[in-house]
Amino acid sequence: MTVLALLFLFILSTVGSSGHRASTVECRSTAAARQIGMRAGAPLKMAVFADLHFGEAASTEWGPLQDVNSTRVMNTVLHNEAPDFVIYLGDVITANNIMIANASLYWDQAISPTRNRGIPWASVFGNHDDAAFEWPLEWFSAPGIPPIHCPQTATSYSGEECSFKGTGRLGLMTNEIKNNGSFSSYGPRNLWPSVSNYVLEVSSPDDQQSPVAFLYFLDSGGGSYPEVISSSQVEWFRQKAEEINPDSRVPEIVFWHIPSTAYKVVAPKSGIEKPCVGSINKEDVAAQEVETGIMDLLANRTSVQAIFVGHNHGLDWCCPYKKLWLCYARHTGYGGYGDWPRGARILEITQTPFSLQSWIRMEDGHVHSKIVLS
Repeated sequence: MTVLALLFLFILSTVGSSGHRASTVECRSTAAARQIGMRAGAPLKMAVFADLHFGEAASTEWGPLQDVNSTRVMNTVLHNEAPDFVIYLGDVITANNIMIANASLYWDQAISPTRNRGIPWASVFGNHDDAAFEWPLEWFSAPGIPPIHCPQTATSYSGEECSFKGTGRLGLMTNEIKNNGSFSSYGPRNLWPSVSNYVLEVSSPDDQQSPVAFLYFLDSGGGSYPEVISSSQVEWFRQKAEEINPDSRVPEIVFWHIPSTAYKVVAPKSGIEKPCVGSINKEDVAAQEVETGIMDLLANRTSVQAIFVGHNHGLDWCCPYKKLWLCYARHTGYGGYGDWPRGARILEITQTPFSLQSWIRMEDGHVHSKIVLS
């Protein structure tokens, strides 16, 4: 199959199901946080897509085919679950394989199944999203370095703009937030180069001034800088939480890409046994380089219900840690290492009484690993 044929298949696969309803979740902004409005009488359902790795091996026929397959997984999950909101949990693209300064085009492809359905979403960065371009050694033998294909929408490109260079976190986020459905944010400038740090409020359909939950997103680094949640991010979280949830009355849910070292503490030794819940435990936890205090802060907040990460493709368990849960998503993309079946973690928030439930929906439609996390 030629690259052109694969691209044609990809375009077809990004078209949303005509029978899928557009999300009726309301989107509002307040001084404290952007709001995700729950629908009256219904829980809020969220799908988590992790480690899509679009643009991997982009110069080969294999790479574009994986993007087609990844799009199929997302379309299947979105069709079966009809979520109100989608979270992209890092490594949306494999920037180290993308050889021109248009990584945002691959990012756009990755979010297209969600965007085409009118479902709002939020993103957090992983370690591959702005990784430096890696020159394949085989390009230095016959037939040589492949030609650069610049975006057809551009009228002109300089050598710098269309070169063997990726797109950084700020550029990716600038492109991301141009979409009306994106809830993503640059985050505070004083935290840069850590970019995707922000909080969203899940609000009640009965009273917009009564939060149901807060969703925190943290940039766990990697790629252009070390794999770490810095002490500055910890302090930002502390101050923000004291501002919008001073009495810890409102439940909090946290998302980042690379697991903290606490995941090593609770990781199942072999099989997944209670109180842990999951289906695969096929590798060791690949944690952040250093712990600077985020877990101490979260473990001591009674309002924190769970943390969700990606990064390890062969893990999908949830395990208790002190008073909260540490959970993996499920490897969604066909890019990246591992041949385990693909799927997505689903989260469901109920308002009265508050409940956070989760399960994993597989590409083949199978549902497993149901668990109540609050």
